[in-house]
This record gives sequence, C-alpha cells and structure tokens, in this order.
Amino acid sequence: MPDGHAMRDLIFVSMEDWDETWRRNQFVCAELSRRNPELRILFVGLPRNVSNELRHGRLRRLFRRATYSASGAANVTATHPWKLLPNSLPLGRIINQWIFRRHVCGETRRLGFDRPVLWLNPHGAGHMAGRIGESAVIYDITDDWTRIKQRASVTRLVERQDAALCAMADAVIVCSERLADLKRPLSRHVHLIPNGVNAAHYAGVRDGAGSAPSTTATASWKRPVLGYTGTVHPDRVDIELVRAIALGWPGSLALIGPDHLRAGDVARLDLPNVHRLGPVPYAEVPDYMRAFDASIVPHRMTEFTESLNPIKLWEYLAGGKPIVSTDVAGFRDFPCLVRLARTAGEFLAAAQAAVAESATPEGDALAAQRRAVARDHSWGVRVDAIEQVIADAVERRSKGTWQRSARPATEDVAHAR
Repeated sequence: MPDGHAMRDLIFVSMEDWDETWRRNQFVCAELSRRNPELRILFVGLPRNVSNELRHGRLRRLFRRATYSASGAANVTATHPWKLLPNSLPLGRIINQWIFRRHVCGETRRLGFDRPVLWLNPHGAGHMAGRIGESAVIYDITDDWTRIKQRASVTRLVERQDAALCAMADAVIVCSERLADLKRPLSRHVHLIPNGVNAAHYAGVRDGAGSAPSTTATASWKRPVLGYTGTVHPDRVDIELVRAIALGWPGSLALIGPDHLRAGDVARLDLPNVHRLGPVPYAEVPDYMRAFDASIVPHRMTEFTESLNPIKLWEYLAGGKPIVSTDVAGFRDFPCLVRLARTAGEFLAAAQAAVAESATPEGDALAAQRRAVARDHSWGVRVDAIEQVIADAVERRSKGTWQRSARPATEDVAHAR
C-alpha cells in the first residue's frame, strides 16, 4: 500500500468460490497477500444455498466446511455464509442478507478485524455497506449483468442494486472501457483497471517446457487442435459457431473451463472432435495449452461480451501461440497479434492461417511480441493501481470528503497499463 495508508484488514465479498479455477478475485487477493504479509483477508465465497441444494438433491454440499484457510495465498481465510431462502422472494432476500451480514461480522470479530476495507464484487452486496465499521467501500465490476438472458424483473432489480452500490461506494473499479462508460454517470470515482496475467506461468506453453497434463486426454486429440480456456457459458460462448467450426475443422476443438451449458447446448456439441474437459486447476492450465495449435475465442458478439475484459486475452498472449477470436472487446485491441472473424467461414480460414503461422519465422516474431505485451499487463501492475485506489478511498473517508454520488462523474478514469 502507498505510504501512510496501510491496510491491515480486508473483507473481500466475491461472486465465486476460492477453488482451483483462478479468476480475477483470486489473483488480486493473492498478489495483495504476497506484497503485504501483515494483511489479513476474509474472502467471502458463494453462500451454502439450502433451498437450491435441496431442490437438486445435493445435500452433501451443505456440509462442506464453512470457514478454512485458502490455498495458494497466505493470510487469506475463505468463508461461506448460509443462504436459506430463494432471493426471488423479497422477504427471503432480506432474511438472507441478514444471515449473510451476521456470518461475516462473526468471522471478522473472530479474526480481530478493525475498520476493514470492504471490497464488494456482487451487485447485490450493497446491504453490507455501512454495517461493519469499514474504512472504505470498493465496488469492483467485471461484467454488465443487466445484459444476460434473465427475467425482466431480475434485470430491473440488478439495475437498482448496481446503481445504489455505485452511489454509496467510495470507489468503483471496472475492468473494461464499456463498463467505465456505463458507470461514469453513477459514481464520481470510477477507475478502469483491466485484468492481468502472471506471464511467467505461461512461459512454457509454446516452447514445450513443463510437465505433462495430469490426464492422458490430450493424447487422443486429433491434430491440429483449436483450444479454448475459460467459462463455457451460453451467454459468452457462441454454441452454434463452435458447432460450425467443429464440423468444418479437420482436427479437434478443446473447451477447458467451468461448464454451464444447458442440455440442448451439450447435445449440439456432442461431436467426435469436440472435447469438453470442464475446469482444470490453474497450475495445470499451461500444460493443456501446450497441446493447442491455436488458442480460440468463439465468443458471442453481444452487449454483454462488450463489457468483458477476458483474462484469457492476457493468458493467450503470454502463451505466445496464434490466437483467433470473434470481433469482441479486448481481442480487437490487438489486430496485429490476434486474427479476428465474424462468421464461421472467416473463423475457419483464420484458424488455418494461425496454425500455419507457427512453422514460419514470422510466427516466432509474433510469439515474442505477444509475450512482450503480456509482460506489460501483469497482475503486479494491476494491483499497484488497486492499492492506490484503496488508499485514496480510505483517505477521502477519513477526512470526511467523501459523499454519495448524486450527479454524473467528474473524475477522469484511472487507466492501468
């Protein structure tokens, strides 16, 4: 942290669990923990959802540990409050929020937290602000959740929750230009801090260094292999495009990451050359990427994906291998290093050119350029910017100069490299 604004305690309310599939929240917490050994972090993951698990007959999941030391980062404690009722019921949502706050406050007392910084990732977590004696509230936004397929009533609720949290937060952090444009009218203190990468983790992707995957799955993949890493969700991944690519590709398509496909989507991708592996541990991702001949991003081109700054952008660049993507945010910023396509035919042609690139001197030069770009976008650089945002927010709060946003933002967006 910048001098004079040391942060000793941080409550980090996340929209995901601390598990082996690392995302923005884990990278940020791990880097904060690494550079601040005295910092204590309470990482609040997804609640133990009683009503949902009962509906799906998954009772064993309700008995997982509520609180434990997070793996891969020192001084990070992960915890999971109870969620007893569906949030679709207004009274149920109020009860769930009370249980959530009670659980978090109990853990902070047990850990001895004093005026912690409150970092909120979920748009529905605004009920926490002002309830725990925090020194500042940081709202980190990674997606435009109003643009996914959901009931109109849910969209309206998300819009209200998001606007309220933007107004009450001491600082709003966004990961993409699109999100910055959307949040400027809602907050005076909007800061653009994209995702990043630990480039050294992917150093062996193109050169073949490192261990073999823990599974023999890649041995059965027919070459050439087009590979995707990241969440496989129909709001992100264009299922029909993936199917069309698979039907026209002479090799294999590998989809690696949390799988949220519906039964109909699974059936559409039930093809002999499509391999859905599900999530793999972060430590093993580079080993699987070594089997790719080209990295692909068959994302839907929608308002939702325009709000993203995919971590895979930086990880693909760090790996150095050729990249083919639909014309989506982030990837279009590097037209000399990423081949863009808007149709299945264009995607197949770009994939063929990408595979051919690797065997040329130009391929070596492009790989070096991709890796150089990735090194400039490290998580270390991102957390430098995050620490400054937190320090400024704590200072404004301590001096009493902070007030709820009530008019369009006037502060310039802080860009991180």
